[in-house]
Amino acid sequence: MKDVTECHARLRGLFNIAITPFKADGAFDYAGLARNIERVISLGFDGVLIGGTYGEFPAMSGEERAGLFLRVMDIVGDRVPVMLCSAGSDVRTVNELTSLAGDLGGLPMVTPPFVSEVTDSQIVAFFRDMVPRSRTGVLVYNAPGIGITLSPSTLEQLADIPGVVGVKQGDLAPTAIDQIANRIGGRIRLFCASDLAFLGPMMCGFDGISSTNSCALPELILAAYRALEAGDAGAARDLHRLWYPFRALAREFGQPQTTKAAMNLRGFDGGSVRPPLRNLVDSQIEDVAEVLQELAADRRSSVALAA
Repeated sequence: MKDVTECHARLRGLFNIAITPFKADGAFDYAGLARNIERVISLGFDGVLIGGTYGEFPAMSGEERAGLFLRVMDIVGDRVPVMLCSAGSDVRTVNELTSLAGDLGGLPMVTPPFVSEVTDSQIVAFFRDMVPRSRTGVLVYNAPGIGITLSPSTLEQLADIPGVVGVKQGDLAPTAIDQIANRIGGRIRLFCASDLAFLGPMMCGFDGISSTNSCALPELILAAYRALEAGDAGAARDLHRLWYPFRALAREFGQPQTTKAAMNLRGFDGGSVRPPLRNLVDSQIEDVAEVLQELAADRRSSVALAA
C-alpha cells in the first residue's frame, strides 16, 4: 500500500492474526510462518496481521520485530493488506517501528502509550505525533487486555486526526460497540479485535474482524465470516456455534498457546510459545485434540485432521 488513501480503501474484511511460530529454543521459524501466511492467502483471507498481542510482540526485542516486518513483507508483497503491530511501552521503539511499517507498505497498529494516569488529551497528542511517521496512516488498537481502554468519545477525537485509518476495537461491550459504530462508522474503518464474538459488531456495521483462531480453524472461521458478509446471519450463527467448544478451551488455557497446540495437531506450523507463556501440557493437548476430532466429524466445519 502506497499511501493513506489506498490503505483506507483496502482495509476491510477478515484478517488473520498470524501467530509467531517459535522453535523450542525460542528462535523464529520463518519457513513455518511463510507456510501459515500462504495458507490463509490461498484460502481467500482479506489480509494478515503480524506481530500482534497473540503474535507475542512483548516477548520480542525491537530488532526482532523489525526483522519480522521485513521478512513478512517480502513474503506477502502487495497481494493483501498487512497490519504490522508497532505497539510498545517505549515510545522510541514505537516511533521506529511505525515509520518502518509505513515505509514497507504495511499499516502500523498502535496502542495508547503504556503510562500510568495518562490523560485523554495526552493520548490524542501521542497519536497526533505518531501518525505523520507512517505514509500509510495508523490503525488505533484499543486493547483493554494490554493497556488503556479508550472511550468512544476519545476514539471520536482520534478519528478526526488525518491519517488515522481505523480502529481495532477490543472493548466489545454492547454500549461501546453501538456508540462507535454510529458515531465514527464511515469515517474510519472499524475492526472487531476478537473472533470470539464478532457477529454483533459486524451486524452493527463494522468493516471487518481480526482472528487468531483462524490460524487453527481457517476454513470454518472464513466460512462463518463470508456467510455474514453475504447477509446470511443464520448460517453465520450456526457456523460460529460449531467451534464454541474450542473457544471455551482457548479462554481456559490461554492464547496463543491453545491455537498453537491446535495448529500442531492439524499439521500446521504452530511451534512453541516464548516465556513467560508456556506450551500446553499433555492433558490440555488431549482436550484440544478431542474438540478438533468432533469438529472434523461434522461436515459443516470443513476441518480436516492431519493423517
